[in-house]
Amino acid sequence: MRLAIGVALITLTSRPAGAQTITDVLSFLVKNRSIPTDDFVRDEQAAQATLDTIADFFVLELGTMPITSASGPFTYRLDPALGTATRSSQSFGPSFTERSLTGGKEQAAFALTVRTASFDTLDGRNLRDGTLVSTASSLRGEQQPFDVETVTLKIRSQATIFTANYGVTDRLDISGAVPIVRVTLSGERVDTYRGRSFVQATGSASSVGLGDLVFQAKYNFLGQGGTGLAVGGETRLPTGNEDNLLGAGEVSLRPRLMGSIERDRIGLHGDLGYSFRGVVEELDYAGAVTYVASPKVTLVGETYGRRLNDFDRLVDTTQPHPTLSGVSTIRLSSLQETRDRVVAVAGVKWNIAGTWLLTANVLHPIGHVGLNATWMPVVTLDYSYR
Repeated sequence: MRLAIGVALITLTSRPAGAQTITDVLSFLVKNRSIPTDDFVRDEQAAQATLDTIADFFVLELGTMPITSASGPFTYRLDPALGTATRSSQSFGPSFTERSLTGGKEQAAFALTVRTASFDTLDGRNLRDGTLVSTASSLRGEQQPFDVETVTLKIRSQATIFTANYGVTDRLDISGAVPIVRVTLSGERVDTYRGRSFVQATGSASSVGLGDLVFQAKYNFLGQGGTGLAVGGETRLPTGNEDNLLGAGEVSLRPRLMGSIERDRIGLHGDLGYSFRGVVEELDYAGAVTYVASPKVTLVGETYGRRLNDFDRLVDTTQPHPTLSGVSTIRLSSLQETRDRVVAVAGVKWNIAGTWLLTANVLHPIGHVGLNATWMPVVTLDYSYR
């Protein structure tokens, strides 16, 4: 058995040929197993489940992550006494939580957002230090496996998002977002047998392209100043390349309910929605606190979450070897369950000149669900036209 394993390790060291999509390379690294389990069906099922789970995590993070708030930071209403449009709120609003306030009739706002991330964990498992076990063989009575295959992945992304918002009436806004996404993936698969390591496979790929287009509408049906209630909806079109994990591959729809309370310098905002279709059906929720530190600066603290229905979780499964007594095979696979993914946000909005607004946010995951970067910076430049 030891000789057979050694030969397999040497002959399977390889690299995918030619131009590869992100999915091709990911599949190559996840499925290129060499430990002799004598159970091809279970190997293939576990490898495919793992691949599908990682790909879904990828699309969930890159293709369906909430964009910055579509509402313009400068909101106006006609003051009958003055006969001119005046600011309806001194706050510039939250970043990812949608507030109830609309921009105002014939008011337009444009934004450019840049979001970067270097992902380091997957469901709490480190992607970079060689501890992500894909397959292993262990002997009965021994705590540590004698043969272990591990996968290392380096995943980076940068999204540039162009957003536009227009006030059809004082109570109705429509908006759209166009994301351009760059993704790079590299990794290797290593087999360690009795303390000796062999590189089995290496691969890398990168892609730049259009993500899924986003269209939104919001109607403020109750409000005075920055306090009120609104309903809205969001749809995402499958314009992103699914093979390169730039998009979900299908249309998603999300009705929303938004509420805000603003008193003096402090504002409280809440946003609740439910997404149909897409990668997974999910309940979306968000809350934010805003503080007007000065007429030109608003401080923001937010939390947004996603309750994912029947979404996969990475698990280790252990079965006895079908032909070797006392040997068990450990495989990385997946299990469906309802899961919550929560992210905390801290940010500042600065009116740098006129109606130009610069926003800097940093995102940090709470918990270990999905594909995570410890810190994710997001910078937005807004311009409001009136």
